[in-house]
Amino acid sequence: MDGRTHLYLAASGALPALLAMWYVDRLDAKRPEPRSLRWRVALYGCLSVIPVVVLALAARAGLGDRMPPPHTYGGAAYHAFVMAAAVEELCKIGVIYWVFGRAEFDERLDGIVYAGRAGLGFALVENVLYLYSQDELGGIVATWVLRALLAVPGHALWTGLMGYFVARRRFDRAGPGIVGGYLAAVALHGLYDFAIFVGAPLRADGRDDLAVLLLAVPVVIVILSLRAVRAMARTALTLDDADAARRLGGVEMPV
Repeated sequence: MDGRTHLYLAASGALPALLAMWYVDRLDAKRPEPRSLRWRVALYGCLSVIPVVVLALAARAGLGDRMPPPHTYGGAAYHAFVMAAAVEELCKIGVIYWVFGRAEFDERLDGIVYAGRAGLGFALVENVLYLYSQDELGGIVATWVLRALLAVPGHALWTGLMGYFVARRRFDRAGPGIVGGYLAAVALHGLYDFAIFVGAPLRADGRDDLAVLLLAVPVVIVILSLRAVRAMARTALTLDDADAARRLGGVEMPV
């Protein structure tokens, strides 16, 4: 595989995130957000990869030999819940806070739309980098398919969950807010990664059967996250429609 083909295949990793952005936008078809702002949020989501890399390098330099090796159980937990979930979701919060203060963020569903876009911007860059790190065509194809089905939507869902809780706290003074949303996103993201990372120490201990069984966990987490965020989107849209009806002087819709 020549270098140009390798680059093109890696760049194709942007497609799942772009398609997912289109799907997220369709959730807000009644009162869509400005196109330019949607793309700015996605761009800032892409750029949120930078502080993630900086924090990872800083942690590696600061901890040195004290950093748990990834092939151990403690290392799998540390890299899953701290270096991946906690750091990545924290950096995506910055994008949510930026759009939170804008006048365009005027409905509950906007929390899911904008946060989902931020998560997908991050996933787009991460996906391309993961694909570029693969040297063999088989590895690229397997990584492309698995991440398109699981990791890319996962990033949108976990960040979308945070955006929903931010919006509910803003408009209804209800729900756990950004702190609760962040903790929920870290828990889901961390469990997703831990189920994958812990496979190495399990196989080293001869527990290949358990390592394979745990590969079902990321699938279950993404499915449950999807169901949860879709329910949140329905609730947000119902409440937003009721507010819109009141503003127009129409008949109030049931909430």
